[in-house]
Amino acid sequence: MTTERDPRHVNSETPPPSPHERLYRRERRSVPAARAFAREALADWGGCGRADDVLLCVSELATNALLYGVPPGRGFLLRLWPLPGGGGVRVEVHDSGDGVPAVPLESGGSDEGGRGLLLVSELADKWGVTEREPGKVVWFECGVLAD
Repeated sequence: MTTERDPRHVNSETPPPSPHERLYRRERRSVPAARAFAREALADWGGCGRADDVLLCVSELATNALLYGVPPGRGFLLRLWPLPGGGGVRVEVHDSGDGVPAVPLESGGSDEGGRGLLLVSELADKWGVTEREPGKVVWFECGVLAD
């Protein structure tokens, strides 16, 4: 597991080939919709041996975007694409909220929340945060798409 802070500005990057992306409103049903969209994208690319990991991470990042990153009246963008050579998938959740998310220092306690980024940090090969104006992009990568 690697955690990175990507210094590149998102809007200055050349988008990779064949991204799948969709905008979601600030509402609870957006999380299962984002997960279903990610499942469809993985199927379009021929499946994924780590689909369960990818889908759980998508759920966690979408939930975090709704709870902490999306101001009222706004939404978030989910973007997925295969990594070069069929070596995995990159997933980004773009929101317009302030702050930089971080893995909690302690994972104990009985709180139901606060474990999303901890799960992402354990399941993904790499994850990080990229600044954008306004807001940020929280992203992760998981290797090995094909079963």
